[in-house]
Amino acid sequence: MTASDRQPAAPEWVRRPANLASAVTAELVERVVRGVHAPGTSLPPEPVLCESFSVSRTVVREAVKLLQAKGLVQVRQGAGTVVNPSSMWNMLDELVLAAVIAEDETSAVLDDLVVTRRLLEADMALVAARTAGPDVVGRLGALVDAMDELVGDPVAYRERDIAFHDTIMQVSGNRLARGVVRALESQVINTARYVGRIERALCVESNKGHRRVYERIAARDQDGAAKAMFDHITEAWLARRPESGDPGRLAR
Repeated sequence: MTASDRQPAAPEWVRRPANLASAVTAELVERVVRGVHAPGTSLPPEPVLCESFSVSRTVVREAVKLLQAKGLVQVRQGAGTVVNPSSMWNMLDELVLAAVIAEDETSAVLDDLVVTRRLLEADMALVAARTAGPDVVGRLGALVDAMDELVGDPVAYRERDIAFHDTIMQVSGNRLARGVVRALESQVINTARYVGRIERALCVESNKGHRRVYERIAARDQDGAAKAMFDHITEAWLARRPESGDPGRLAR
């Protein structure tokens, strides 16, 4: 029996969800990502899904529309609802990205996230070195100094860490790039495999990277700021990255 032949029982709602379509969608997203419904195969027919989830046709149809919007399926005349290859999935979608990260055992998706983040943030740091005024430079310096004092308090350190990066992204003026980075980070900020070990020594090393970025921005060294940010994000991830999988894609 292949993964696509398995028809797992629908979740037993401990409490019937207020939005049934969203609940059914979330379950089907996980099944598609896990390979229960493999690319190129069709989802179970509408009546089967209705019975499986104990919902109406209206709910199932709404769930299918949501799956289409996420790029997971397409409705084909005569073939039903066909699962798309992963290359067509919307990886910025909250449910899709969360499910893919949960299923990934090699850290490849997290590596891709870091590669994407460092490219965008490096460019935003370059622009920040050109546009940041004295007030922004002062704010960045204060955050770096504060993080030096908070290396033994991971929660407080993390708050300043986020503020440091977001200050640079805001002053760059690139709202789209900032939105992408914030969307990606929001999906993994509390994921143990992304956060990694929380140790004082790691915070100390991480803040050395922050200080290099701050110094290059303060010096209006655009290329230097971009390189400092690129290196900081890469090095911080490699220091906490799980050992699973090949980190080769992080090669610079």
